[in-house]
Amino acid sequence: MIYLDYAATTPVDENVVDVMCQCLGSQELFANTASSHAAGRKAHKAVEAARDRVAGLINAAARELIWTSGATESDNLAIIGAAHFRRLRGKHLVTSVTEHKAVVDSFHLLEKEGFTITWLHPDEFGVISLQDLEAAITDETTLVSIMHVNNETGVIQDIGAIGEICRRRDVLFHVDAAQSFGRLPIDVRRDQIDMLSLSAHKAYGPKGVGVLFLDSERIRRVEPLLHGGGHERGLRPGTLATHQILGMSRALEIAHQNLAQEPQHISVLRDYLWQLVGVIPSIQLNGHPSRRACHILNVSVADVEGESLLYGMRNFALSSGSACISDSAEPSYVLKSLGRSDQLAQGSIRFSLGRYTTRAELDQAADTFIATVTRLRDLSPNQQSVGSG
Repeated sequence: MIYLDYAATTPVDENVVDVMCQCLGSQELFANTASSHAAGRKAHKAVEAARDRVAGLINAAARELIWTSGATESDNLAIIGAAHFRRLRGKHLVTSVTEHKAVVDSFHLLEKEGFTITWLHPDEFGVISLQDLEAAITDETTLVSIMHVNNETGVIQDIGAIGEICRRRDVLFHVDAAQSFGRLPIDVRRDQIDMLSLSAHKAYGPKGVGVLFLDSERIRRVEPLLHGGGHERGLRPGTLATHQILGMSRALEIAHQNLAQEPQHISVLRDYLWQLVGVIPSIQLNGHPSRRACHILNVSVADVEGESLLYGMRNFALSSGSACISDSAEPSYVLKSLGRSDQLAQGSIRFSLGRYTTRAELDQAADTFIATVTRLRDLSPNQQSVGSG
């Protein structure tokens, strides 16, 4: 199978595997980092060194990073935790309808608890209006959450400009950067980000570990979601998974080191794939034509049923949207927000490329995709309605 689903998860880099295996095989690093004996202190030192390395990659201080199980937990802790802690100041929050499910569902929960949510709608390319965002902020607003790179379309939001608005209006700004780390530069100070969520497995690291950055000058505390110990400054209890943390640190280091070359190379491959499949009549690019991350190409084709399209591409690891909603028969809410019909939203494919993608693999994918669309349209009663272009 040819893997073209890097936005869902990435294979673990061999260097990361080596680091994790060395940790798992160590006679000392297996110890609990909260233990006071020599082995515990050594494990603690290794974890803190990893924390310091990851912090440096986003221009943060080590004390500002909380280890979590991934970006989903980081999103939940940031949004729900901050909203609960600041509820006496105000109960109005701002986000967009195209956020990841981890963000959307967190806001739905807060809505049920009596918080008021302003749901911003993007333009037809998926971009959030800065004017709309600033107009949504009121004296009761305590938090804005906007993702850096959309996980379905790859559209990039101007988090620097949003950060400036939020800082000027004295509102906390949370960013889900799971899809952007290693593909775009991230600087929490420059972009005035108060909370940032990262995940290891989107950047060639292990699953089950992530980070939440909390600006120490802006955030005194958030309410923890879990209870059971004083780990991670009392914000995230549980014994730390040392091997996963060291693996995440190494994965993010490698991604950061490759930032000058890898995204440019993947962008060339993505554009090459679009050249190949863009010749299909009535195919639409979903998202912004240029303001998008290097690794995602999301397209919709008319008069093709989505499940049949995926079946025709069964020898390729692909997605019709976010992996988090792949079990749902509903059309993508992200594509619907861009004005796509139910048929076009369901007849969409997300190609996502990565470090190990080759041009030959894209040639095979494009040939199969074109042949599948052609065959399905020949079988479709609507095939005569398909025009050229």
